[in-house]
Amino acid sequence: MSSDTPFKPIRRQLLKAGAVAGTTGLGCLLGGGAWAAGSDKPEKTEVKIGFIPLTDCASVVMASVLGFDQKYGIKIVPSKESSWASVRDKLVNGELDAAHVLYGLVYGVHLGVGGPKKDMAVLMNLNHNGQAITLSKKVADKGAVDGASLAKLMAGDKREYSFAQTFPTGTHAMWLYYWLAAHGVHPLKDAKIITVPPPQMVANMRVGNMDGFCVGEPWNHRAIVDGVGITAATTQDIWRDHPEKVLGSSAEWVRKYPNTARALTAAILDAGRWIDASLSNKQKMAETIADKSYVNTSVDVINQRILGRYQNGLGKTWDDPNYMKFFNDGSVNFPYLSDGMWFLTQQKRWGLLKGEPDYLAVATQINQIGIYRDAAALAKVSVPKSPMRSAKLMDGSVWDGKNPKAYADSFNIKV
Repeated sequence: MSSDTPFKPIRRQLLKAGAVAGTTGLGCLLGGGAWAAGSDKPEKTEVKIGFIPLTDCASVVMASVLGFDQKYGIKIVPSKESSWASVRDKLVNGELDAAHVLYGLVYGVHLGVGGPKKDMAVLMNLNHNGQAITLSKKVADKGAVDGASLAKLMAGDKREYSFAQTFPTGTHAMWLYYWLAAHGVHPLKDAKIITVPPPQMVANMRVGNMDGFCVGEPWNHRAIVDGVGITAATTQDIWRDHPEKVLGSSAEWVRKYPNTARALTAAILDAGRWIDASLSNKQKMAETIADKSYVNTSVDVINQRILGRYQNGLGKTWDDPNYMKFFNDGSVNFPYLSDGMWFLTQQKRWGLLKGEPDYLAVATQINQIGIYRDAAALAKVSVPKSPMRSAKLMDGSVWDGKNPKAYADSFNIKV
């Protein structure tokens, strides 16, 4: 993970962008700062957190189940939701205090893309990696088992090909589009794109509603177990250690309950650290979240891929060191400004954003670095020196957040 972008040169831009949404403000963003009202006591002790049945809801669930929340003076009440649209609506109207939520969904709501507009907040990143692109057995039987062979099939066997993502501005849409485009397939011109809630993906593939989908685990592995799909690519193949789900809330909620937001973030940091600490903890997590109250699937569908043990459904098996991480010595959880900015570049690339956003200003407003730093200090978690990081993606492009407009414009396949 690179921290080669120094913090000081962007200080002036941060000042120009304005204080981070929330009462900790810019002083805390740049280190230090007093607690709101001179007290660190949570203003709200019961916190309702939405989640979708996915493996990466685990740190939210385990923070509640194992009592990490009580350590910080709060009680997390997990709330199982049916779709990302439901999560969005309940965050906007205040039915949920916060949620396990798609990174790009939070940014889309903040900018009013594809639904209601409301100032939003990202408190922390919940996980890296651990999503995948599944192709149906129907296309796999015709030779489409990866991106290149899928593109070849689509070019030679002309018909309408349908692919599902989980929310138009979300992570799975962006991974799917990026992967297809990297193989020469224009996702919005050469295919039909549909939106399906994660737990419904496998059932929809079983009845032939799509040729492929991008979703979080355990639903890719479930498709293999059920004999309806194969894994064509993992999202860590697209971007190693990519940002994925976040702990999201409205900016209004953070302003009203800054100490609660800090306590919540610290509790989930503790839970992520616990999950990543040992194989036995991962197994215990899998047993817990497999329950019908949470993900509602069998433990064996969850526990293989969280240990990095992958199969593609066609006889190939491998150990992936870049499996789903919830903590990874703290490197997972920092809400990098560059991570949020990347989703903006892709939303611009695919025409979801009509104008050119002020990338850094938007990320600075949304990503609550001040709250996170305070929570990390409470949980004794180290934080990086810079709010930017760099990565090389599957097509060789390097993203470092330094020139987002040029990056967004650099792709050959775009709207």
